[in-house]
Amino acid sequence: GLIGRKVGMTRIFTEEGASIPVTVLEVVPNRVTQIKTVESDGYTGLQVAYGERRASRINKALTGHYAKAGVAAGAGIKEFNVSADVLSNYQVGGNVTVEIFSAGQMVDVTGTSIGKGFAG
Repeated sequence: GLIGRKVGMTRIFTEEGASIPVTVLEVVPNRVTQIKTVESDGYTGLQVAYGERRASRINKALTGHYAKAGVAAGAGIKEFNVSADVLSNYQVGGNVTVEIFSAGQMVDVTGTSIGKGFAG
């Protein structure tokens, strides 16, 4: 999995000339902070830090967590469940980039809408 941010919308044209709306995402490299294994955690997973944040804005616990992983402080941490054979492709301190996807591959995207209260 990857963490990204919606930048906007645009459209692409098929060979037949049909217009298809597409969403443009900005995906900065996600840094691997921890690899969860069945032996140590009871499940397999990949924990990644995304975004950038000044080190002065991070609490001591997270500062130690980032230092142990050898990565720069991030805006947040997310965890993805992955199979054990996929875990061997990653190492702590490495990056997860969009190169894990191939052209034309279907992906599941989850987003959070910006709440506007009672306005509409």
